[in-house]
Amino acid sequence: MNPDIKKRYDIIYEDDHIFVINKPSGMLVVPTPKGEVNTLTNLLNQELDRRGSPANAYPCHRIDRETSGLIIYAKGKPVQKAVMDQFKNRLVKKTYIAFVHGIVKKDSDILKGNVYSEKKKRTELMITGYKVLERRRDFTIVEARPVTGRTNQIRIHFKKLGHPLVGESVYAFRKDFKLRFKRVALHAKSLEFSHPATGRAMSFNLPLPDDMANFIR
Repeated sequence: MNPDIKKRYDIIYEDDHIFVINKPSGMLVVPTPKGEVNTLTNLLNQELDRRGSPANAYPCHRIDRETSGLIIYAKGKPVQKAVMDQFKNRLVKKTYIAFVHGIVKKDSDILKGNVYSEKKKRTELMITGYKVLERRRDFTIVEARPVTGRTNQIRIHFKKLGHPLVGESVYAFRKDFKLRFKRVALHAKSLEFSHPATGRAMSFNLPLPDDMANFIR
């Protein structure tokens, strides 16, 4: 593997059908309408081309540019559809770690709300479960489990709860909070799903990235 590419992402798992990638914060999964080329999808396909592999890599779900952590890629469209069907049927368990402003009072809760989808031109239900892992002086460390998979769901839910994510700049004004972080403090920590070819139970878990780990030291 090209050493420059290796610095940009980590392959946590790979077989003939899928990749599981640790995506760094700051990297897009796919291009926006601006046509960026330095995306995770492009980099993975460049890697496959260098190997001489006939396969193409397709993302099975998305995580934000600012969010770090686990994402599944398929080697081929049929495998992508099989994994996406698991997401659609809520068979994939996703866990995120988030730092949110202020002190969250409830130890755990189920957050529900609606968000308008510009793409689908309709309002959709959002559901996120969470539990508090630790309360600090000015922020709370939470574990969030999205049940539905709406864009920016966790960020929207905690904003509506009155506890926007540390580093949030889209759904809250950074100037309103004394805590500073260079990006949204959100990390896709774990994934559980069934292998699309074998049906075997797959489970992956990551530690916090360096920037979030240093923030709480």
